[in-house]
Formats: sequence, structure tokens, C-alpha cells
Amino acid sequence: MRARRQSGRPATARAARGARRAALSALLALPLILTAACGQSGPSGTGRTAGPEDKPAASPSVPNVVFLAEGECSTRGRSSFDEVPCTSERAVARVLLRFHGGTEDGPLCPARTDFLLHITERPDGVGSTGSTARRGYACMRNLEPPHPGDPGGGGGPRTIAGDCVRLTRENEVRETGCAPTAEPAPEFKVTKAVAKRSDCPASTDLYVRLGGDKPTGCAHRL
Repeated sequence: MRARRQSGRPATARAARGARRAALSALLALPLILTAACGQSGPSGTGRTAGPEDKPAASPSVPNVVFLAEGECSTRGRSSFDEVPCTSERAVARVLLRFHGGTEDGPLCPARTDFLLHITERPDGVGSTGSTARRGYACMRNLEPPHPGDPGGGGGPRTIAGDCVRLTRENEVRETGCAPTAEPAPEFKVTKAVAKRSDCPASTDLYVRLGGDKPTGCAHRL
């Protein structure tokens, strides 16, 4: 009630001084807000993501906190992988695709991926293959041969046209090398990838599930 009994002019002067103080406080707080925003993660990862359109602008004062982003390279140990420059003599594999999430939610690895690396990320973005944090994966390609993800190579996370397979005792399809000396020995070779079974040749001996936009493999007995 006291504020209403005061004259308009002093109240206006006090309001103006209060507005100036509020504006000054907002300006002082602004750098802190911007700094915090630079460290926040995007919708699909911490900092840079696998898609180039999702990469935020680079900042010289903010380090890259994404472990093994697309295009980066790693060492390869028995139970750990370290990120290193691709020009390093320790670099052995390059990231073809990086996804921040589980394999059930993300895209298939490129056809010639040599191995799939499951990654967990702590809130600071540092990667680890054994800690408990946000899940992710990287599709890796060796910098030098051998390339088990190549057609007939006998490995990689995907089966593609040109690969060889065998049937297990449980009547399941398992990929193996196409070389005559491969162990276990191949029984069928996937000669073509098609959208549906009816697109396979009539001479097809086995249909293999491949995934992707051409999910059916037409295989012939060797």
C-alpha cells in the first residue's frame, strides 16, 4: 500500500535505475550462458555427430569431446581403443559411420565395414568400451589389409553380395570366407542382393537375409 501513496516521479526514477541494473546484470551473465551452451550436446550426440549436417560450428576454445567421430582413426588393442590422428603410426582403423544410440535404432554399417565397435560415452564425451554411459557404435574400416568386410572376406558386421556362408546344425546361416582354405568351409555364395525373393534367379539354392534396401541375398551352392 505504501508504494501507491508515493509520487509518480521518484517511483519512475527508481524503476529506471532498477531497469539499468537488471540490464547490466543480464549483460554480465550473458558470457556464462553462451559458454555453457557451447558445451551442451546436440540432439544425437555430444558435439559432432556422424552426419555432416549435424556438426556444430568449430570453436577454438572448446575441445572436441566426441570419441571416435566419423572420419577419425583409432588404435586397436585387445580390450581398448584409443583415438589418434589418422596420420599417426599407431592408427589402424578409420570410422566410416558413427551413431549415438543402440544398433537396433541406428543405420546399418556401410557394406565394407571390417568390424563394429560398441562404444559407451560418459557425460564429458570421453569414450570407453567398458564403462556404463550412453550407448553408441562406430563402423570401422582397417587402414590396411586384411579387410574381412570385403566381399568374400569372411567377416564384418554385414553379409553382402560376394560373401560366402554355411548352415549350422541349428539351420542358421553363418558367414565364412570364400577362400578354399577357409575354416569352416563355405557351402553357399551370395551372388546377388535383391528387394524380394521373387527377384532371385530360379536356380537360387538359399535365401539369405542381408538387411538394407535390398534385404534378400540369392545364394548358390558351391
